[in-house]
Amino acid sequence: MKLSTRIAIGAAALVPLLVAAAGLLLLPLVGADLHRRQDAQLNTRAAAVLPNARALLAADSRGRSKVEQNQQRKLVNAALDAGVRLSAADGTVLLAAGPQPDDPLLFPGTPGDGAVTIRQNGASWRVLTVQVDGGSTSGTLWVLAPAGEPADELRAVRRRVLLVALVAAPLSGLVAFVLAERATRPLRRLGRRAAVLDPSTGHAAFAHARTGTAEVDELSGAIALLLSRYDEQAARTAQALDTARSFSSAASHELRTPLMSLRTNLDVLAAHPDLAADERAEVLAESQQDHARMLDLLSALSALARGDLVEVSAFGPVDLAELVDAAVAEAARRHPDAVYRTELPPEARVFGWDAGLRILLANLLGNAAVHGRGAGRGAEVDVRLRIEDGTALLTVDDTGPGVPPAERTAVFHRFHRRPDSPGSGLGLTLVAQQAALHRGTALATDRPDTPGGRFEVRLPLLLPDAPTVRLPPPQDWLSS
Repeated sequence: MKLSTRIAIGAAALVPLLVAAAGLLLLPLVGADLHRRQDAQLNTRAAAVLPNARALLAADSRGRSKVEQNQQRKLVNAALDAGVRLSAADGTVLLAAGPQPDDPLLFPGTPGDGAVTIRQNGASWRVLTVQVDGGSTSGTLWVLAPAGEPADELRAVRRRVLLVALVAAPLSGLVAFVLAERATRPLRRLGRRAAVLDPSTGHAAFAHARTGTAEVDELSGAIALLLSRYDEQAARTAQALDTARSFSSAASHELRTPLMSLRTNLDVLAAHPDLAADERAEVLAESQQDHARMLDLLSALSALARGDLVEVSAFGPVDLAELVDAAVAEAARRHPDAVYRTELPPEARVFGWDAGLRILLANLLGNAAVHGRGAGRGAEVDVRLRIEDGTALLTVDDTGPGVPPAERTAVFHRFHRRPDSPGSGLGLTLVAQQAALHRGTALATDRPDTPGGRFEVRLPLLLPDAPTVRLPPPQDWLSS
């Protein structure tokens, strides 16, 4: 059922109920107003009749019959259509004219605070009792009016309320249907736009145009936001598939050589069970090196893939000084022949991915320990972290041969390594990837004070009033 039809049916059912409810609330108020108006009329008639009633009481006390008859006629004429009853102090009824009950016991004995209703044989009267002072004598005056008049008017009001409710049902349904059709027109247009939307075009094809209807604009904005998130997730899924393909391609290409070497060594051991001990040890050592190289390669490729697929939700405030201190301690444990010296500030907070920064530091310090050895001695590595112009500048200096100027860009490329390098050629690629993910830079240069190499990593600090941080555009570090 259409929304406009439901609104029309609801209005057709609700409006008559509201009219009837309003009538039920109104009828007691109308009845009270009618009774007050009738009581006011009774008071007016009583005030008009009262002088004649006093004269009639005075004439009766003096025995003036002619005068009494004249006063009775004047009393009746003053009362017009109202019932009038006058009795002397001894209970003698001096006048009973107009509509009133036959039983005198029904009349109130003493004047009250206002008019009251009395009933006899299905008929009812509204009675106002007035005490009359005739000078030498006194009496009681009753002015009456039929109580059915307000009831008749109430019945008329009730019929009109019922008629209005019956007329309001179809009329309100029709008006509600027309208004609902007009109000839901933007919603129908939005539905038609969504129905013909091609998912391949993305959220750009669903341009959000304001209609002036708050609910429709809110729904249109929600659909546009949903489509943009769908596009983001689709892009992330495509990126994940590309990363998986790149991982598979790089792993199959780079693992081919160590796997072939490992297979050859296994064949040699299988074909020559009586191989000399020193030759067997050489073959086993070479096999262990190939195995370690494969593990390093797979670990580095896995770390690159994680960096390509990391979400901004993994980032948060990180104290880089604390991470550098922990990374230096771990590097010193892994490379006992290297000497590490540090110079760190008390704190350097960045918006970072904790695991990614640990990868960056581990590869940077490990590279300095392996390639920063001097002639005949272990590496001496100086690690400094400084705050400069709203950035954290990390420098790692070693005592090795350094990087030639022509190769200072290429060292960050995939699988770039020296011929004698024991690594996978991905360590500095991981450094460059993590620096880019943290909106920073990585640079290879010469050590300024003594011969040796230097690597610089510059990352922006986390400022208290900084806007919401977003990740840089994704880059495929596995294949490029």
